[in-house]
Amino acid sequence: MLRAASVAAMLFAVSVVAQPPTKIPPRTMNAHPSKTPQPQHLAEWMDSHRNLSPAAQQQALEHEPGFQSMKPDVQQRMRDRLTELNNMPPAQRQRVLARTQAMEKLTMPQRQQVRGAMQQLGALPEDRRKVVARTFRDMRDMPPNQREAYMNSEWYRGQFNDQERATLSNLMAVEPMLPLTPAVRTAPPVPQR
Repeated sequence: MLRAASVAAMLFAVSVVAQPPTKIPPRTMNAHPSKTPQPQHLAEWMDSHRNLSPAAQQQALEHEPGFQSMKPDVQQRMRDRLTELNNMPPAQRQRVLARTQAMEKLTMPQRQQVRGAMQQLGALPEDRRKVVARTFRDMRDMPPNQREAYMNSEWYRGQFNDQERATLSNLMAVEPMLPLTPAVRTAPPVPQR
């Protein structure tokens, strides 16, 4: 039961990461972590089952100890999450797995802070959410002094409303808790004053 529960938690975490930020449900915690063996991480499970077809992975999931004792709706959610993960392009799957692993390492208050920032981003209209998310990715790659100058510039204040600037500030506050981005991006130019 423990192993199926740990795989369930991992697949649930993938679904949380893959969903829009406003739909993130609370994560369940193991009540007695010191009395149970360390569960296998999702990335490790996927790696150990990578040579299997998606259908064979589904069978492996169903044969995890305790899987059959779970409620049918939980079993179906786990199957659906595994299918979603398998349908992702490899680069996207790796990003999802990296984010999932990064979230596993955070304390509960840190997870809540990250979720809050992501929910704030998710609450923006789609066109502005894309602009804010792109700006956040670019700002992550800036040295701190350049980032500060950028955020204090007139140009920046003119490009983003109060809600968007607050969202960017909150995203930057949780930035050290997030996994590194795989690609080096070109930072937006800092306007001259």
